[in-house]
Amino acid sequence: MTKLAVTVPEAVQISGIGRTNLYKLFKDGSLKPRKSGKRTLILVEELETYLKSLPVAA
Repeated sequence: MTKLAVTVPEAVQISGIGRTNLYKLFKDGSLKPRKSGKRTLILVEELETYLKSLPVAA
């Protein structure tokens, strides 16, 4: 079974995006964090969509 959402540390690990940059993406609206109690969650599908939208390196 695959996860639908991950915590911030898990998102850092699976995406390679640093914690500080993740919070910048939350602030500018590129990623929308979800809250479950005190936990901040990121939808895996949304994270994948963001990563796929990045420009290809030359």
